[in-house]
Order: sequence, then structure tokens, then C-alpha cells
Amino acid sequence: MKVIAQRRDAATLEGLVGKVLCHDVRDAAAKIAVEKGARLTEAAAKILLATPWEEIHLLAVDPTDLHEEEAGKRLAAAAVGDGVEVKGYTGGQWTLAATRRGLLKVRRQALADANAREGISIFTLFDSQPVEPGETVGKCKVTPLVIPAETLAAVEEIARDAHGLVAVSAFRPTTVGAVAQERLDAKQRARFEAALKQKIEWFGGRLLPITYAGGSPTVVADALTALRRDGAEVLIVAGASALDPLDPVFGGLTLLGARMERHGAPAHPGSLLWLALWDGKPVLGMPTCGMFSQATTFDLMLPQILAGERVDNRSLAEMGHGGLLSRDMAYRFPPYRSNAARGELE
Repeated sequence: MKVIAQRRDAATLEGLVGKVLCHDVRDAAAKIAVEKGARLTEAAAKILLATPWEEIHLLAVDPTDLHEEEAGKRLAAAAVGDGVEVKGYTGGQWTLAATRRGLLKVRRQALADANAREGISIFTLFDSQPVEPGETVGKCKVTPLVIPAETLAAVEEIARDAHGLVAVSAFRPTTVGAVAQERLDAKQRARFEAALKQKIEWFGGRLLPITYAGGSPTVVADALTALRRDGAEVLIVAGASALDPLDPVFGGLTLLGARMERHGAPAHPGSLLWLALWDGKPVLGMPTCGMFSQATTFDLMLPQILAGERVDNRSLAEMGHGGLLSRDMAYRFPPYRSNAARGELE
């Protein structure tokens, strides 16, 4: 690539054709005659020669260089992984959109490695956000007007090794069982059931009839066993006292041989979320504040589970980064209801 400061008095049609214009050139009415970034065709070169200017700046493209539009198209194609597509090109940027409802997965290290290459710019939503089909999850562009082909080839290799830089893991149609404390009255039960059913169905899952149990570890263990027997792949427990080691729920999990991964999450609201694994499958303890409609840590962990992510103590520990769940953080929650803030049911 060679930079040329082209004087008007030395300009020829043959000398302009094939060059890339570095800036807009305007006509006598101050309207843009030829836009920056244009690779000059014979027609564009004739327009330039008919336009008043003293000096223009051009790039002479070598065979080993790529124009920004061609390079950007290749960059976008390389960036998309499973569940993401290239949607369109506007304003010098290629849009990447989700093709399905699921959990956004950004290959963060590979993304940083790609962006570390001079002239490469790929930007996304945050990792692990629930997204809808057609939702924009990222954009990319080649910043300079011309870029070495070897730079693009290196980024394509990075993206290929990572199986795409941006992907969407589909939510799996999962059967979910739930146990709640029997002390809930009829109105509370109805509200809880409606809220949880709406959430599970948004993910494409099926909620078994909710069991209300308590009183002893054996009763809780029997209730969980019955739900597992009925096909529950994921179990949710609501209403347990997370701060009481002798709560019947935890005794019941001990009887079943479940392993407690963590009591509590470093986030708010929902800091009393807990997680156990029973035969390798999750048992998620819903914080009381999330039993009805409020979006909490439960609504951050559930999408990961239903997208098939492996969850454990580390998964909850990582909630600390961004765990201050103010209204400004609503984008992290699933959009359970159209035309409403993310995370809201009512």
C-alpha cells in the first residue's frame, strides 16, 4: 500500500482508476461527489476530474492488500459461530445477529487476540446474555481503508480455531421439577406457580406440577426423588432457609447423596441463591426474593443451566463481577415479556 498526495495539475484518468480515496471530495455546491473509501472506477475518476480541488489523498492498493469492504465481509464471516449470522452492512459495519433464542457465548480470549491485530474491530454484547432470534449481538469492521491480506488471514485462523468468535447456545427443551415450602398460602402458591411457569416456558422447557413439602429431610428427599422419577432433569427448591444448616431441604439433599456446591452468591438481589449437584444434575435453590416476579441471581443462573452449561461453585463465584444488579443491569436478564424491561413478568 502506498499513500499518494495527488495534485490536480498532475492528475490523469489512468492514474486515478483503481486507487482508493482517503477522504470525501465535494462539488461546487458542497455536496459529496465521491465518498471516502471509494475504490475509483473510471466513472468515479471522471467525476473527480470534473470537481474543483487542488489536492486529494489516495491509496495505491498492492496485490497483497484488501479493500475495507472486502476485508470486512471476510471478517464478519469468520467471526460468526453456531447460532449467529451476518445480517447486513451499514455505515461501514457488518452486523452479527442471533439466529435463535439462547445464551450468547463470546470467545473472549480469541476476540481479544483478533482485536489486537492492527485495523481489526469486533465488538459484542456481554458474554452469557440471553438473546432473541434476530437480535444484534455484535458488529465488526475493518478500520483502515486498506488492510494487508495477511492480517485478515491471521484473524480468520484465530476465529477458526475458536469455532467462531461469537456464538449462541440454544436453550434445551428441559423438564423442570420444583419443590416449595408447604407453608405458602393459596394466593402465594398461585403467584409463584404462574411466575415460575412463565419463566420455564420462555426457555422452551416444561414445568412439572409443583410439589409443596417440608417438615423433615425424608419428606423433602421423597419429593425430589418423585420429581426425578417423573422426568425432571433440573430441580428447583424454593423457600428453604439458606442460612440454616439444619433446614430440612439440606438434610434431604444429604440423604440423597447430593453434593452442596455453594451456599450464597456474590450478587444482589438474590445473594441467598444456592446450588447442589445430585448425580451430576443441578438442584438450584431459589432465593425468597425471586419466588414471585423479581429478577434475581436465579435469573442469571437458570439460563446457563438450560443452555447446557456446566455449573458449579466457580459459576456462582464469577457472579461477583457485575453482581450489583441494579435496573441499569436489566440487559443481563431474559426478556420474559415483550415490550417490558428484561427480567420483568408483570
